[in-house]
Amino acid sequence: MSTNPPDSTAPQAPRPSVLSLAIKEKAALYAAYMPFLKNGGMFVPTQKPYKIGDEIYLILSLMEDPNKYPIAGKVAWITPASANNNKAQGIGVHFPADESGQRAKQRIEEILGAALRSSRATHTL
Repeated sequence: MSTNPPDSTAPQAPRPSVLSLAIKEKAALYAAYMPFLKNGGMFVPTQKPYKIGDEIYLILSLMEDPNKYPIAGKVAWITPASANNNKAQGIGVHFPADESGQRAKQRIEEILGAALRSSRATHTL
């Protein structure tokens, strides 16, 4: 029986990037929230390059809420540095269908309330 050490050249799944986003006011939350994604999502300003489908671990803080919302999501939107309309560079993180994603979506929609139906521009649309 061979007891060779594990092959360190074997490809390893990349670890998800960890991003932190602290939303301080309702207008910023409205601009960053992505209600058009099936499970909801957040726009996260970043200059780091990502691809659609990359896994992201997002730690979200919402205004006065003492809870932090840890979300294991995926990149569903990319706004490049050269975007038109002076949109901020960053990525949209799609929340997962699990409890953490649903908790974050529900809390964000509670805070935004009627503002969700507004036609004001956001970071993505």
